[in-house]
Amino acid sequence: MKNFLVIFITTFFLMEIHNTHASVNNLEAENFVKEITNEGLTEIINSNVSQKEKDERFAKLFNQALDLKYIGQFVLGRYWRTASPKQKEEFINIYRQLNVQTWSKRFDEFKGKEFIFEGTSPSNSANQIFVNSKVPMDEGKPATVIWRVKQTGDKYKIVDIIIENVSLAITARSEYTSFIKNSPTGIDGLINNLKQKTQQN
Repeated sequence: MKNFLVIFITTFFLMEIHNTHASVNNLEAENFVKEITNEGLTEIINSNVSQKEKDERFAKLFNQALDLKYIGQFVLGRYWRTASPKQKEEFINIYRQLNVQTWSKRFDEFKGKEFIFEGTSPSNSANQIFVNSKVPMDEGKPATVIWRVKQTGDKYKIVDIIIENVSLAITARSEYTSFIKNSPTGIDGLINNLKQKTQQN
């Protein structure tokens, strides 16, 4: 009886793991990113408008495509749990603004280029998957761009962008948690620091 119970629990546990990772629809996740890049990102990059207009368009796309609350929780790490509701809201808002400015200019490197998709790769995180793409450049090897996509129900959101092995989320987490740890004003100090950076861009 004991052996039967162990086998039953183990089988149930393995089924749960399988169902968790199988819940992400590979094709739908890839198509979601394709739509974001082909109908949104590429159009913005190649548009003949001012940087301000480009940033505004990128902000709209950024807000639609990315799960900023999820990313915010990740990049603040353990400090998210101790942050007040006001600090969380302020951080997400300034983090959004900074990333719009940063990535709007970063993706300008791909102006006139085409994203070529190369399928998906599994993620160890539940309900997440990596969508792989590359961008042929004028010189050297193609640039690799990997999108971490999270599925919630039938909705998809990007939770990280990895360009040439540099992760937006992991880089921010390392930088921000270190700043908070060493700042006498903690999270408020980080928020003010990010505000200053947005004014400089």
